[in-house]
Amino acid sequence: MIRYKSAKQVTIEEFKTPLEIRLDKENRWVKLATIIPWDELAGIYHRKLSKKMGAPTIDARIVIGAMIIKHKLGLDDREAIETIRENMYIQYFLGLSDYTYKEVFDRSLFTTLRYRMGVEEFDAMSSELISRAEISRKRQKKEKKGDKEGDPKEKKTAPEEAEVPMKNKGKLLLDATVADQMIVHPTDLGLVAKSREESERIIDLLCQKLEVTIKPRTYRRRARKQYLAIAKKKHKTRKQIHRSLGQQLRYLRRNIKHINALLDKVTTGDIPLEYRDLKIFWVIQHIYDQQMLMYQNHTHSIEHRIVNIYQPYVRPIVRGKDNAQVEFGAKLGVSMNEGFNRLNNLSWDAYNESTDLKNQVEKYREHNGYYPEAIIADTIYGTRENRQWLAERNIRFSGKALGRPPKESLTPYQKRKKRREQGMRNQIEGKFGQGKNAYDLNRVRARTARTSESWVACIMFVMNLIKFSQVFLSFLQKWLKKLLSELFSRNFGQSTHHFCID
Repeated sequence: MIRYKSAKQVTIEEFKTPLEIRLDKENRWVKLATIIPWDELAGIYHRKLSKKMGAPTIDARIVIGAMIIKHKLGLDDREAIETIRENMYIQYFLGLSDYTYKEVFDRSLFTTLRYRMGVEEFDAMSSELISRAEISRKRQKKEKKGDKEGDPKEKKTAPEEAEVPMKNKGKLLLDATVADQMIVHPTDLGLVAKSREESERIIDLLCQKLEVTIKPRTYRRRARKQYLAIAKKKHKTRKQIHRSLGQQLRYLRRNIKHINALLDKVTTGDIPLEYRDLKIFWVIQHIYDQQMLMYQNHTHSIEHRIVNIYQPYVRPIVRGKDNAQVEFGAKLGVSMNEGFNRLNNLSWDAYNESTDLKNQVEKYREHNGYYPEAIIADTIYGTRENRQWLAERNIRFSGKALGRPPKESLTPYQKRKKRREQGMRNQIEGKFGQGKNAYDLNRVRARTARTSESWVACIMFVMNLIKFSQVFLSFLQKWLKKLLSELFSRNFGQSTHHFCID
């Protein structure tokens, strides 16, 4: 059941604080609370909720605001709740009417919220912010040209202009990155040894529940001693690693046989294992099959390779960077326009970025109603097929042309323009750096694929919110400056060229 209080009913004067302390209107959370379209974001959040069935929900502004606070400040679930409880400005940001010492909700609800609010919901919220920022930009352009809002001639010509096809506008920046999961750096030997330890735990659990007096032999002490003898070495040869990996695989194979034999003793329909343990047993069997195949063929690559027992959906993504040749997480296809980013593709499997260009351009057209004027991206996007597809839609690709360089040299203006466009790629690279350094985009702590996707999408939404606040506050400052300048000139009848607002 939906329960929501409109953001229009909350004012800073009505917020009750201890000792009747007045809130500062210049505080960052107060400013941010005034520009966020809470009612529209709440409508997006309520899409998956029932209006009549279920218990009353927590206010949507509290839920969305808590997610913003968590990722904007880079806090974990527990710290986010404590920060909300301790800060009166943040409580006003969440729409509370007075300061409270109680927790707004239990920290475990964050997991439910991440499962409920997926990539589509956060992308819809980002679209709402981008649309409002675009309206602000258009108003600024109209004020510069001296156009008046509500001109009757403009309204009459609007239907005629709608029939004319829209020209390509804007420059779309494309790039890809990886949102790393917070997992142990995987090695073949370490992964098999951990699988062996989990199999030993499952054997002990089955023997306890089935009341088996004589446990099957697992040689766990010997197996661990042999593993540590290699794992603790600073300098290990390939031969030593290969021999130790074979030993651990044979111990794991023995344990898997013991588990299957114990499960065969179950006579009733109920399996004496919880869902989590059954999933782990299923995963370690797949790990054994993959590692044994690579061990026998003396290779280190296989399709759909599992690198973590508890997050089997994570795949290795080969990036070829200096600091990390291989990254482990979701690969993101991101587009950027006017400082706002859109998460167009999120895949747990590695893919070639060039296959994602058409999808990102079409999504740009769906949102804006026209194609971009130019595509600024890495050379990997500039395949022959993509260039032909872009040329058919009169879209220019800013990358280097295929084939031999032309004989005629470029003019100085063309060279400067080309360098300037190539330099624009730094904007999207900087956006990735902002997400990873400031908002932990490279340290995703969620445990399931769905919640991890929601974690990444929320970070993208928070970065768009920061950009939206900059655009909106800049527009508001210019509007106030113009308004006060007009009032000053009307009252005093003097020139206002030197009038300014700090």
